[in-house]
Amino acid sequence: MKLSDYVIKFIIGEKIKCIFEVCGGSIAHLLNSLYGKNKIADISMHHEQAAAFAAEGYSRASGNIGVALATSGPGATNLITGIGSAYFDNIPCIFITGQVNTYEFKFNKPVRQVGFQETDIVKIIRPLVKEAILVKDPDKIRYYLEKAVFLAKSGRPGPVLLDIPMNIQRADINPSRLKRYQLPKKRLAINKSLIKKAVNLLSNSSRPIILSGGGVRLANAGKELLRFIQKSGIPVVTSLMGLDSVAHDNDYFTGMIGTYGNRQANLAIANADLVLALGTRFDTRQTGTRPETFARGSKIIHVDIDPHELNNKVKADLIINSDLKDFLKEINRYNIGNKPRLSLWKKQVNLYKKRFSRPISAVQGISIEPHLLMHMLSTAVPADAIICIDIGQNQMWAAQSLKIRGTQRLLTQGGMAAMGSALSMGIGAAFAQPGKTIVVVTGDGGFQLNIQELETLYHYQLPVKIVLLNNHCYGMVRQFQEQYFSKRYQATVIGYSSPDFQDVVKAYKIKSNKIKLNNEIKGALKRLLRDAKPGFLEVDISKASLVTPKLAVNRPLEDQEPYLSEKELAKNMIVPPLLKREVG
Repeated sequence: MKLSDYVIKFIIGEKIKCIFEVCGGSIAHLLNSLYGKNKIADISMHHEQAAAFAAEGYSRASGNIGVALATSGPGATNLITGIGSAYFDNIPCIFITGQVNTYEFKFNKPVRQVGFQETDIVKIIRPLVKEAILVKDPDKIRYYLEKAVFLAKSGRPGPVLLDIPMNIQRADINPSRLKRYQLPKKRLAINKSLIKKAVNLLSNSSRPIILSGGGVRLANAGKELLRFIQKSGIPVVTSLMGLDSVAHDNDYFTGMIGTYGNRQANLAIANADLVLALGTRFDTRQTGTRPETFARGSKIIHVDIDPHELNNKVKADLIINSDLKDFLKEINRYNIGNKPRLSLWKKQVNLYKKRFSRPISAVQGISIEPHLLMHMLSTAVPADAIICIDIGQNQMWAAQSLKIRGTQRLLTQGGMAAMGSALSMGIGAAFAQPGKTIVVVTGDGGFQLNIQELETLYHYQLPVKIVLLNNHCYGMVRQFQEQYFSKRYQATVIGYSSPDFQDVVKAYKIKSNKIKLNNEIKGALKRLLRDAKPGFLEVDISKASLVTPKLAVNRPLEDQEPYLSEKELAKNMIVPPLLKREVG
């Protein structure tokens, strides 16, 4: 059997339904092996970065491995941003790059290049993958593929890269004689004594809170988390990456914490006496720039699959290195719940929600308010829709005001956070979950970075609906410049421009619409979502639109801008407030 045929057959055997690629000479054999296959789709993207993002979106939406394929040299290097996103956000993907023939590869020669488009992607990419392998021996291909699948999915998930030279791709192999990868038998065991300590801490707390991170989804532990919430009666907040780990109409859901978090959620975690942190790495966007002030009146139990994240940024009172699903299954065996004891705390949290949840009301005929748009989008999309959010102000407006319900998914990047990722992720999600409505929320700046994928959308007639918030600038950085740089809008307003998106989208033969007023939102969303074809809605908003609330540098999490008065903040604090407001 030809080795490239074996690679494709192996990927099909892993129940992976499609491969995203941009063609090139160094992957010609692999592309030929895809020809005529009816058990796997070959999806031709229009930039390798977009192919990597699509593989990421496919993996997030399917729960299986995403696969992207690129040629040597520029094709391989164009994958890097998407590979980095998969690595930082723990997404299982396999990236396959073509390489020049081994007899054209420089190896240890002190020259820059031997073969045309030769680039040592393995050395370049190693800091951003769980494993990177240059395949030099055809008879090891099964071993490397099986190892790649295991590494991508096991422990803390992430990407693996296989670099396959052209002469290896066309090599003849005997599948029955190929060496197998021996799966490690050791599995991360639950430490039951630590579970009992966690139970004891939770049972003796008066103001506990659950912080649900992105690891809950990665561990497929949503049902176990819901059971734990219902049994224990403990309120729950989420990180950005954990936003869809619990439905927002759950009575115990309090909001997203962080720099751009919901004020009620930040106040809740700031006043807790115990935080159960599940699958989160305490990023600075969660804790603020002074992590020592984060949940300062609280004991912390930190549960994570990666031991290196435990006691890394925030010191915990109890650390548990565990798969989250295993942890939640085990702790659900205990009766932690004491809802009468927690009734005062639940009442306080509900008071935060009542006081500080953003009021949503449509004012007819005035410029569109982004939070209103997101709220109305929540009610308009189906209960099983997948919403893909780009990076920038649009991400934070969505995170603050979308109301996730039913089995809806919210896909967005947290670690690499690349503008222009949402459309490609939406394409990947559409192939992972055919028939479901996919909504892409993006901004005018980010949309231009992978705008060419409109052709992919049209070519495959995917039911992806794009909602573009056009504030005619790079809004997030413009907001920084307003806050810290005396409104010197260099490169965000000065020098920035965008095309007429209506003309551009129509050139790709995609149905397009544009609105400017609040009273147009409902009808526009109804028209956008009425069919299963690609659609585009441009929403014109003010250049001065801000993301609020927002945490300034050096402030504790509970003290966001616009500031509450010192009197009002003190009234809402159980833990003594830090009221010295020096911003630097």
